[in-house]
Amino acid sequence: MAACKAFYKKFYHDNLTRRMIIGINPGRFGGGVTGIPFTDPIRLEKMCGIVNDWPKKQELSSLFVYEMIEAFGGPTAFYKNFYITSVSPLGFTHQGKNLNYYDDRKLQEAIRPFVMDCFQRQFKFGVDRSIAYCLGDGKNFKYLQQLNSEEKLFGKIIPLSHPRFIMQYKLKSKHEYIREYIDALKMSDGGCDHT
Repeated sequence: MAACKAFYKKFYHDNLTRRMIIGINPGRFGGGVTGIPFTDPIRLEKMCGIVNDWPKKQELSSLFVYEMIEAFGGPTAFYKNFYITSVSPLGFTHQGKNLNYYDDRKLQEAIRPFVMDCFQRQFKFGVDRSIAYCLGDGKNFKYLQQLNSEEKLFGKIIPLSHPRFIMQYKLKSKHEYIREYIDALKMSDGGCDHT
């Protein structure tokens, strides 16, 4: 909780309106440890300046996200414009392994009221709901699109390849994906630009 408080106070203690970037659910070595989406203990300390005592294990998704954040202009510039979250802020495991919410139909259906409650609470932070970005252009995007068509959460949702997919299968093209992210986030109607 101390690390979370330090992070959100450092980057979000203002009244700026931000766009949401929506992942799946917390990763085992990133948000599952720190409580901050796509932020492992290494990036939390080195990139965000928040010292912590966790073992310095790397999460591939966090590595990609923070390389992209650095290309955007660094954490301060990035977090002025964007708020990273997940469809489910809680992580799930099955037989000792991470479980994405959409890999179990019953789980996906059971968490819907929780997901909606979390979105409604986060909207009160001051979210620009005209555009949201989905991390994952497959099942996560499909779920969010369906939810959006029924609940009218956002004007539109722009899918981006998931950082884990990029780092695991497209590493040689990583810089092209970073450029795709930056272009999508900075498009004329896609970035708040509070600089």
